[in-house]
Amino acid sequence: MSKGCCVPARAHDGAAQDTAPLAAADGAPEGARLLRLAGGEFSMGNDGADAVLGDGEGPARRVRVSPFSIAACTVTNREFAQFVRATRYVTDAERYGSSFVFYLQLPAAERLRARQVVPGLPWWLPVDFASWQRPAGPGTHIRDRPGHPVVHVSWNDCMAYCAWAGVRLASEAEWEFAARGGLEGRTFAWGDELERDGAPRCNVWRGDFPHAPAAGWQPGPVEAAALEPNGHGLYNTCGNVWEWCADWFSPMYHRETPAHDPQGLHPTGRRSMRGGSFLCHDSYCNRYRVAARSSNTPESSASHIGFRVAAWCAKA
Repeated sequence: MSKGCCVPARAHDGAAQDTAPLAAADGAPEGARLLRLAGGEFSMGNDGADAVLGDGEGPARRVRVSPFSIAACTVTNREFAQFVRATRYVTDAERYGSSFVFYLQLPAAERLRARQVVPGLPWWLPVDFASWQRPAGPGTHIRDRPGHPVVHVSWNDCMAYCAWAGVRLASEAEWEFAARGGLEGRTFAWGDELERDGAPRCNVWRGDFPHAPAAGWQPGPVEAAALEPNGHGLYNTCGNVWEWCADWFSPMYHRETPAHDPQGLHPTGRRSMRGGSFLCHDSYCNRYRVAARSSNTPESSASHIGFRVAAWCAKA
């Protein structure tokens, strides 16, 4: 199994959220924009040398997805705040009283106070009171970043939001189809080169991971609609924040699921995530490629995990 730099996990404690549906919103949340995609057949997965061992990126195969709609951007702090105001929902991170924060997002004094309980991953710190409203713990707040992706949301939290908003999470197949932007067999959403004329095309780690960020770059998400969209109009499908998908995760995904609208339906204890985050770097974790896969427990949250919503056939 590849090194898990990007996915600190919270162990399941049996204290699951109440899964009763919440009252649906009157229309989509303000700012939400769904793009209707016609679906079709595409080459899903990756057999290349850059595939992460043990993640089940391949074998690459032809897959067909039915028409669906998907959000141009990940859910933002502004949109999630609407949900919380309407429902008084309490996230998993708030119930547990802590969430994982990348250490360079914290002031130096806070790094010293934080507990280190993630074996082998010293850059992840469980920070008391870190949550979607306080993305780097006490002293930080979302009021100055309303258009940034909401983070510190578990898979359970995403499902609650979707039930309220009348949407759903995309399957892995839908996500990859949309993330590719119509490009077959390419590494990224725009092609095979990470940069264009020396300029980054996505928000992934710049510098030497994990201790030396490049001058002028700070580890953390950029706005959900930052940088250029792909060919389907989706923003930040490579890097920025991990995006939860509907599937149960299995390394045997491409061997076990059908070729038409595949989805991991067998419970495995972990849910799929796609897209990578601002912490990805090819020297350690190159999962910001469109075929790359990862996973986490449904209760887990961190400062680089968010989500994007989809719908069966919502209007564009």
